[in-house]
Amino acid sequence: MLFQIPKNISSIYRTISISPKLNSHFIQHSLFHSFHYTEEVLASKLAPILQSFTTCSVLRTGQQVHAQVTINGIDNLGILGTRILGMYVLCNRFIDAKKLFFQLQLCYASPWNWMIRGYTIMGRFDLAIFLFFKMLVFGTCPDKYTFPYVIKACRGVNNVSLGKWLHGLVQSLGFEDDVFVGSGFIKFYAENGCLDDARSLFDKMSQRDSVLWNVMLNGYAKDEQSVNDVVGLFREMRRSETKPNSVTYACVLSVCASETMVKFGCQLHGLVVRCGLEMDSPVANTLITMYAKFCSLFDARKIFDLVTKTDRVTWNGMIGGYVQNGYMDEALDLFHKMVATSVKPDTITFASLLPLVSVSEDIYQGKAMHGYIVRHDVSMDVFLKNAIIDMYFKCGNVVAARNIFNCSSAVDVVICTAMISGLVLNALSSDALDVFRWLLDKKMRPNPVTLASILPACASLAALKLGKELHGIIVKCCFQGILYVGSAVIDMYAKSGRLDLAQQVFRRMSERDVVCWNSMITSCCQNAEPELAIDFFQQMGADGAKYDCVSIFSALSACANLPALHYGKEIHGFVMKSALSSNLFIESALIDMYAKCGNLEVAWCVFDLMAHKNEVSWNSIIAAYGNHGRLKDCLDLFHGMRKDGFQPDHVTFLAIISACGHSGRVEEGKHYFNCMTKEYGITPRTEHYACMVDLFGRAGLVEEAFGVIKSMPFAPDAGIWGTLLGACRLHGNTELAEMASEHLLSLDPQNSGYYLLQSNLHANAGKWDMVSKIRHMMKERGVQKVPGYSWTEVNNSTHIFVAADTSHPQSAQIYLLLDNLLMELQSEDYVLLMNLQIQCRYPQNSVGSELSNY
Repeated sequence: MLFQIPKNISSIYRTISISPKLNSHFIQHSLFHSFHYTEEVLASKLAPILQSFTTCSVLRTGQQVHAQVTINGIDNLGILGTRILGMYVLCNRFIDAKKLFFQLQLCYASPWNWMIRGYTIMGRFDLAIFLFFKMLVFGTCPDKYTFPYVIKACRGVNNVSLGKWLHGLVQSLGFEDDVFVGSGFIKFYAENGCLDDARSLFDKMSQRDSVLWNVMLNGYAKDEQSVNDVVGLFREMRRSETKPNSVTYACVLSVCASETMVKFGCQLHGLVVRCGLEMDSPVANTLITMYAKFCSLFDARKIFDLVTKTDRVTWNGMIGGYVQNGYMDEALDLFHKMVATSVKPDTITFASLLPLVSVSEDIYQGKAMHGYIVRHDVSMDVFLKNAIIDMYFKCGNVVAARNIFNCSSAVDVVICTAMISGLVLNALSSDALDVFRWLLDKKMRPNPVTLASILPACASLAALKLGKELHGIIVKCCFQGILYVGSAVIDMYAKSGRLDLAQQVFRRMSERDVVCWNSMITSCCQNAEPELAIDFFQQMGADGAKYDCVSIFSALSACANLPALHYGKEIHGFVMKSALSSNLFIESALIDMYAKCGNLEVAWCVFDLMAHKNEVSWNSIIAAYGNHGRLKDCLDLFHGMRKDGFQPDHVTFLAIISACGHSGRVEEGKHYFNCMTKEYGITPRTEHYACMVDLFGRAGLVEEAFGVIKSMPFAPDAGIWGTLLGACRLHGNTELAEMASEHLLSLDPQNSGYYLLQSNLHANAGKWDMVSKIRHMMKERGVQKVPGYSWTEVNNSTHIFVAADTSHPQSAQIYLLLDNLLMELQSEDYVLLMNLQIQCRYPQNSVGSELSNY
């Protein structure tokens, strides 16, 4: 059959390319009414025209060609039909493509290839794979153009076994050596972690272009364990005939950035300059990111300023570099310049900036950014919503964070997790549990971060039962091997008073990082187990884990609480040899440790030798002198702190008021309490009121101490009532003691110390019936007396004693010496308190001895 087609087909093709909106008359008269050609010739002539119809703007023209072909009676479409099918696929007209597909000759691979490609483009990888198997069942043999998109579909469904079966089929058909097929399989294996299979195939390829090398490099780059393989493969590529391009350098430079390979990264930069690729956008952006992670912001900014065409990625990279290194002002300044240059910030820009606002707690800057996002309709994806919610929570604006959460049309587990962690941060643990329950009601599955975030809420509410249930969920979901989840479980049990369960979880962990060790050491310190904390600290070093500032700080706190001066000195020696010697918090912990171990001179030396000081270090040395009763030195340091430009905070005044109490200087204590509230505007906390009660109580002003309690703007806790009870016992005020006891027994009924304080008070007053009543009450309530103990360190060994203790191997000599000391004190006219005589000299016959059994 003959058809008419113009001789100047190339001119028509150019016309269609320039003006896609050709009308049907042009197509009809120009293509079908000039000269007569066979169907095969017509197909070959029209193929390049149809191939140019790849966008929706020229789709109508392509449909007109399809219509004219149909009108002119071409029944057997063949190659021409395949071209039209390809046009529909590339223009996303899958319904038209599907209709045409069933009209074609399906014994050839091309129609199948186009449909498989179409489903892959749509993201319907399952349908693409299904169609491939249907193609095999139909008896059509796939060609080398079939497999790249089938491989991509296998990659989309993450089916490694299917991919390997497909690889075997490709080998049997002899297409393995094809560059596109080979690179597809290499990428498939690399993305699924099968790097050995990827490398094996890569080594077999006879022709390896830059695309193939880059695919293999990217596969290694995504695997944290294959950093050396990236460097080795890059060097091998340089020795080959294929030259690295901008994609290659961007990949290797990103590895240098993530692994902090400073020297190699700088060498690569020099190589990039030699190749003339330093201004190429991907390379320049990666160089900026690399130098920012090297903390070399001068070099990063220099490259940024040299880039002639900065895109959004370039701006985001430089802003992100400033944020990572804590340069808030520079990041904001660059952000304003970005806006001024008409480059519109996106979600990545704000997701980078908002965490820095959270650190600085600058709520006004955070609100300004939020306003910009709303006004300029910046896309609010999950990451940006999380950043905004996190910013408001860390700035203390819980209401704003709740509003964003409540106004979100789509809420997922990530946003719920941000809400939970933010509420816990703001001490709203009950609300955090409500969000967690709502999450479960909505059939969302909590992820490991969610569970690690909700566990602190259980600890703060003392909800041990709920914490155990969550631990069960963690084990059931196989999350217990995730390190940060394990650390959260340890912390929850420890803060709930179950250090034994915390230890069990810790011992069962197959792998432990520094956070897990720190969590265990800190937990022991918080549960008054300093010896155990030191044992874990030593085990941590023996296990090969590296100490960080938290490890050292916690271990020094344990040494201070024990006290164990020789361990503290050993840790100090380790600190001096490490990179932590100039850490302000560790130096402050050293001051506290030496002071609590009685070595005030060394504590002063540590403070005096500090290159830089902050509020924490000043507070530590002020508290050290205050606890040693050196009030004058304490106040001199306070004035020195202000002279050096540091503002005293609530901790500073707590140390000073406490020192005044130890020294019996009531007026000075009252003065500094008023100074704190009136001059510095610091709101007194529970601890400050407790110190004021102690200040008056030590001086015998029990009524004034009670007046402080009555003036408190919030309910006093057990600690404050206990301080008052101690003062009443010391000065014999039984009336106030009764009142304090009533409050204590309701607030903390299981604390044996309060019962013993009250008992000793009545014993001193000779009210033995009340002593017996208190003893009976302890029995009824099952209160066990926790014996107090004293200790001393001799020749790097700590000796611990309890009341009436005879377990020490030298107890006979110790009691003999103690009796001699008591006799000397009596000869010097010292009046001994009755309870001292009872507990020390006659433990076997005394009421104190009987009480010590509970």
